[in-house]
Amino acid sequence: MKELPEIRERLKEHIMGQIDLSREMTDEEVREIVDNCIVGHGREYALALKEKQELSRDLFYAIRRLDILQELTDDPKVTEIMINGKDHIFIERAGRLYRWEKSFSSDEKLQDVIQQIVAKCNRSVNEASPIVDARLENGSRVNVVLAPVALNGPIVTIRRFPEKPIQMEDLKRFGAITQEVIDFLQKLVVAGYNIFISGGTGSGKTTFLNALSNFIPKDERIITIEDSAELQILGVPNLVRLETRNANVEGCKEITMRDLIKSSLRMRPDRIVVGEVRGSEALDMVQAMNTGHDGSLSTGHANSAADMLARLETMILMGMDLPLSAIRGQLASGIDIIVHLGRLRDKSRKVLQVVEVLGCRNDVIETSVLFEFEEEGEDENGRIMGTLKKRNKLEHGEKLAAAGL
Repeated sequence: MKELPEIRERLKEHIMGQIDLSREMTDEEVREIVDNCIVGHGREYALALKEKQELSRDLFYAIRRLDILQELTDDPKVTEIMINGKDHIFIERAGRLYRWEKSFSSDEKLQDVIQQIVAKCNRSVNEASPIVDARLENGSRVNVVLAPVALNGPIVTIRRFPEKPIQMEDLKRFGAITQEVIDFLQKLVVAGYNIFISGGTGSGKTTFLNALSNFIPKDERIITIEDSAELQILGVPNLVRLETRNANVEGCKEITMRDLIKSSLRMRPDRIVVGEVRGSEALDMVQAMNTGHDGSLSTGHANSAADMLARLETMILMGMDLPLSAIRGQLASGIDIIVHLGRLRDKSRKVLQVVEVLGCRNDVIETSVLFEFEEEGEDENGRIMGTLKKRNKLEHGEKLAAAGL
């Protein structure tokens, strides 16, 4: 008797021969062809019912979905998928990394899946342009790196976000934040404080930004700017979503974060929400915060709130040769609050600090820690116990007073 992978390939050949390539067939039509083919050849291969069901699912996924990745992208418990070539697939589930037992049938099949993903986002990836950011239909973030940059086969990293956006109440239930800090941040958002969220990779910056943005009053005009659209701001009718675009071989020029931020200033925004700043667009973001767009939000990679300010200085220098004193003055007047997130040794994600930016004195940006996570030990399961302790009072309360809060 033939092995199941060999049977799968033979059945796939039969199915592909029956698919009408002259028109766009529906999923139901393809599924019917798949089922009829399996029933017709079931006796020939002596397939059990469970094997038929598995083949039906796998063949449909291979033809109309993401092949073996589909069941992972459908699994709400899987938060990250890491593909290092066709044979090495790792997943993150409940904060732990595991190697997955399945693999792609060939490098060509993995390449087909990659092209299918990027094509749906109007992007392209090839040897001439081997790196691309894209997203899946369910909002998952995708990064692809191909040869010659990637030496051990196509590298794909998929960050999966929950179908139902995580709210502040959920973060409180997870122990990531306290009710006192939630109430405090809600007032700051409503009053129009410019808030920057910092943290390392996987610390939950995008999730927190999404939850925080839902405190924005629903009658305001919000413009979101992202590399790959991930934010899920709910209940805001006057919402504009902008996404960058890579240059391609058809002659379409690149549209950068800087282009989108500059354009957004002409779109009469009440607030601008930038998914993440990584480079020279930090200059435009800070200038927007300094030109009347109070209540703007953004995120960035850093190991602490102080490091975030230092990194923003470096990013701005990438965009324009300015004196450091001028840059620090812009940062100090543009950013009001920094919320720093972290991932602890037990894999939990928490708000570690809420820091107020006081101003710039003698070319030094002065800050004050308002809340700070204080560890209190571990429970019997190894989970870190602790809470956010209040350290100092908010010094700049002008925006709260103006908003009547």
